[in-house]
Amino acid sequence: MTQTIARLYDSYEEASRAVRDLEAARIPHSDISLIANNADNRYVVKKIDDEDDAAEGATAGAGLGGIIGGGAGLLAGLGIMAIPGVGPVVAAGWLIATLVGAAAGATVGAATGGLIGALTDTGVSEEHAHVYAEGVRRGGALVTVRVEDGKVALAESILDRHSPIDPDARGEAYRTSGWSSFDPKLPAYRADEITRERTLYRNDRPA
Repeated sequence: MTQTIARLYDSYEEASRAVRDLEAARIPHSDISLIANNADNRYVVKKIDDEDDAAEGATAGAGLGGIIGGGAGLLAGLGIMAIPGVGPVVAAGWLIATLVGAAAGATVGAATGGLIGALTDTGVSEEHAHVYAEGVRRGGALVTVRVEDGKVALAESILDRHSPIDPDARGEAYRTSGWSSFDPKLPAYRADEITRERTLYRNDRPA
């Protein structure tokens, strides 16, 4: 049986290292997905905004690899899109294909609120899905990987070596400040707000 494992990181750099290590362990990049906040416009890449771009950006060739060293794997296929409530992200992989309906040609706008559903439909708890979506909104990077039961421990050990956040602790911290759930109607965070968030929560991750 296939399981979905998700981890949220406070930076693209941590998430990209996790992706590379997954691929080095021979987990196909077609079973890996990455969504990373791009509110500071650090990465200028091809926009995923129509049928052809959605299909291409969700698989390969979106042109970001030369900028951030993606190489030939998943990171070479990153494109840019906007998720309501999250803002601009760089993204690639099977979860993005689900969100934008690559095969059917759905637009990004049609995926409004779809991140929570896409995660829960693959087995991520609703509570954690809301924390992951909010975490990306606040500057984080989400890695998801689909693996057979026999590779779950391997995938988890790889993801956990790159300092992911604890979704329970982070969710509690968000709730302490008045947050209750991810809301796609809220404005995206600005770059300065994201910097503040990363500083605020840098010490709540596993060692």
